[in-house]
Amino acid sequence: MGGLFLQSQPIQAAPRRRGRTALLIAAAAVLGVVAGTATGYAVQAERPPTPLPMLAQPGLAYPAKPLAPGKEPEPLSAKEDSRVKTDGDLRKLLLSRPAGARENLAPWADNGWLSVDEYAREFEFPDSMFEDLVSGDFRRAAAVSWMEGEYRETDIALVQFRAGPELGAVEHGDGQLSYMSGDEIGAGNDGDAIKGSTNGRYYLYKVDRKAGYLPQYRARAIAYRGDVVLDINIFDTEPISKKTIRTLAERQLERL
Repeated sequence: MGGLFLQSQPIQAAPRRRGRTALLIAAAAVLGVVAGTATGYAVQAERPPTPLPMLAQPGLAYPAKPLAPGKEPEPLSAKEDSRVKTDGDLRKLLLSRPAGARENLAPWADNGWLSVDEYAREFEFPDSMFEDLVSGDFRRAAAVSWMEGEYRETDIALVQFRAGPELGAVEHGDGQLSYMSGDEIGAGNDGDAIKGSTNGRYYLYKVDRKAGYLPQYRARAIAYRGDVVLDINIFDTEPISKKTIRTLAERQLERL
């Protein structure tokens, strides 16, 4: 993509060493537990059995018999069940290239798909991001990119995770949002909430000026819904308005 997605690298804490005193205390504690458990079993064995009370079981919620044909509830529509949409071709949920915009033949995308390693390479710490994505049960990612005017580039990625205990979309989305307010690798501000999202935000970065280069302006939007994270970036040599990134984020979120 036109610029790097940025990720803060996690800091690993060193384990605390255990000395001889701690081991002796632990051993004494284990012996005490064993002795107490044996005494408890002996006391319980001498007591007469206590009958259990009758179970109070209310009627089960589901019908005792199958519903008659034609009486089954209607399945959820695609509007009511987001999984109907996101389990299909994820590329079809991407926003279309606006009129007058030119397709950006990005080398990192293969027919609209991003592999986990290609997506990870767009971050400042690709190795760490690759591990996070894989451990979060990365499923697939779809992307689109276009150019407007002379230098404006817009990149949109939809990153999907498998359903499971890892909650990969939540962890990835929150992880990206967590550092955006910082100056070092983030936008340097708290951003603004994306309408229609309980977690999404959009940001304008401070202009990046370097001698001998055109100034670089950047805007970014991050949100997640269900098992999909949306990540939008705009790059330009001219200022980018809040309305531009906000509208793009709201329109993309409506399609998820």
